[in-house]
Amino acid sequence: MKALSTVLLVWLACFSLAVFAHESLALQSDLAVSVAFDAAGNVWRVGVNAGVVQVDVSRDLAKTFSKPVTISSPIQPTVLGDVADKNIQPQITIGHDGNIYVVWTEASSNASAGAILFSRSVNGGKSFEKPVIVSKEHTKAVTLNVAPNGKVTLIWQVATGSDVPEAIDYAVSANGGASFESAQKLADGGSVCGSISTANKPDGTVTAMWQHQFDNGERDYILAEIPAVANQPPVIKRATYEHGKTDACAEGGSALAVGGVGMDWWGYHMAYFSGNLKKPGLYYSRMDGVAWASSPAKRFGNHQLQAGQPAMLSLGDSVWLVWREVEGKNNQILGMFSDDGGKSWQDAKVLASTADQAGYPQLIAQGKQVYLAWSTQQEGFRLIALPM
Repeated sequence: MKALSTVLLVWLACFSLAVFAHESLALQSDLAVSVAFDAAGNVWRVGVNAGVVQVDVSRDLAKTFSKPVTISSPIQPTVLGDVADKNIQPQITIGHDGNIYVVWTEASSNASAGAILFSRSVNGGKSFEKPVIVSKEHTKAVTLNVAPNGKVTLIWQVATGSDVPEAIDYAVSANGGASFESAQKLADGGSVCGSISTANKPDGTVTAMWQHQFDNGERDYILAEIPAVANQPPVIKRATYEHGKTDACAEGGSALAVGGVGMDWWGYHMAYFSGNLKKPGLYYSRMDGVAWASSPAKRFGNHQLQAGQPAMLSLGDSVWLVWREVEGKNNQILGMFSDDGGKSWQDAKVLASTADQAGYPQLIAQGKQVYLAWSTQQEGFRLIALPM
């Protein structure tokens, strides 16, 4: 693997890289936050404070944050922002046109799922438009995706009742979030507690990955491509064959990243938690997007330390993969790096740790620089530069 020794030395020096943990007052105690870079390198953050959704921005790589902008009314139902489920916390994404998009799930008290709300800013975050309800169904595990062609896609699970199989629905906006087309069904069935991960092909196709419960009771992962061209049916394929068969849902999460850039696109990087009773844990594999065949799965992380919640980001042949492990009250984030498109990986390194509660890791990039974003109870919001 090219330049392996250099990469290893850089990873060993990871803690000498910039780590920031300064907070704006409004989001200081909230662990369920989502962040994104804009084209100018500003860090936008969405979280929940006193039952309302708020957005703030840092123009100095998270050293300081601005006064937050409130985008939901306190008289609306309770916001589901519990860090225990990253799929119902608010999410934020920046489009290539500079628009800022936010989605979240709201519900009445004591409910575990509810309506999906969406808002956007078209003036650089100075204000946000009145939230619109994209789905009134009993929903959870919503994911926000903005494709290179500007299309905004929301994908979510519909919880229709304990005795009725759930469905995966989606809605697309072709006008930058100004309005959404009617919701469409992506698939029947599925695991209501599984996460939905997304990636984009160069042509704007949106690809979703989730844990699916098949008719024989097996739980494996599915890839579903939503074509960039309207009125074309999604292409759905089984992505893993771990044959896990358990009544429990896999709470370990999943991550998806595109493999290759432009004309060199070849498929997808997949990281996921398998509930296979013989070898449960986190796995990584490459999925050929043409032949729909995956490489042999590589197991990673320490299952005895509850390894889970992977996050992944790819830039050409460079791939970063991080996850969380828990030992007692100690939470830590570990990471691996590949510079040959996931064919081989360096040894895992501890990137950050805390002795208290913590959120899930996120990976974001500004140009070629990749950052680990992590919120902890003790240290606050942290932005850690990873080696290139």
